[in-house]
Amino acid sequence: MTDQYAVIGHPISHSKSPKIHQAFAKQTGQSIEYRAIDIYPDDVAGQIQQLHDALKLKGLNVTVPYKETMWSLIDDLSERAQRAGAVNTVVINQNGHLFGDNTDGIGLCRDLLDNHQLQISGKRILLLGAGGASRGVIEPLLALNPDSLFIANRTAQKAVDLAHDFRDLGTINGGGWQDINGQFDLLINASAASLHGEVPPISPDIIADGAACYDLMYGDKDTAFVQWAKQHQVQQAFDGLGMLVEQAAEAFFVWRNVRPDSQAVIDMLRQKSAK
Repeated sequence: MTDQYAVIGHPISHSKSPKIHQAFAKQTGQSIEYRAIDIYPDDVAGQIQQLHDALKLKGLNVTVPYKETMWSLIDDLSERAQRAGAVNTVVINQNGHLFGDNTDGIGLCRDLLDNHQLQISGKRILLLGAGGASRGVIEPLLALNPDSLFIANRTAQKAVDLAHDFRDLGTINGGGWQDINGQFDLLINASAASLHGEVPPISPDIIADGAACYDLMYGDKDTAFVQWAKQHQVQQAFDGLGMLVEQAAEAFFVWRNVRPDSQAVIDMLRQKSAK
């Protein structure tokens, strides 16, 4: 019988996850069926149970806005999901036991290091936004030994509190937009601004020579943050499509214990969006 997997979110029709996982399955000779399912906010736990009863799911991916909701519904959490306070990958055993993981941070770091050949060790990182997207990537970023990481957010206290949660892992601080000081080698946009075609209120003066800019969001054309970076002559400006594929590759590995070739799938998606 073909193993069943799904991605849940709301809305979900735009999701590239089915294409990605179908490509991984074909590449690795795995027999899976993967679909996107819209879950409505009124009874997330009940709808997941119904899904599992109907499809006998082996696993789930979780996207906006349920990563933090799912965290509270899980029976067992991986260390990285525990720290992130959010779950994007779920393993479901025969008894319906839920194991939750978070592959977002490792997906980002693989894209930065392997696909874009960026150096993180010893660099100053600016992380824009203090929501769930930021929380999921902080621990893996700090594990790469940057010089420092500063979280900037519209509500300064939220960034201060988030930095405090990870202070045992490295040099990390937080504050409001007005608290950004000095220059940064890597600017990561994890704020919701790109969803609205906007850029956080930051000055181009904070861009160090040779800096890179990275937006966790992606689209068929440059996001507002990538456009802003290019306007200010940043040579290396990337969107989050690579992160999307890399976090999916890690989820696929968690489920199937086989590591797919992510670069081939990134190339396929780029070609499709260019048409």
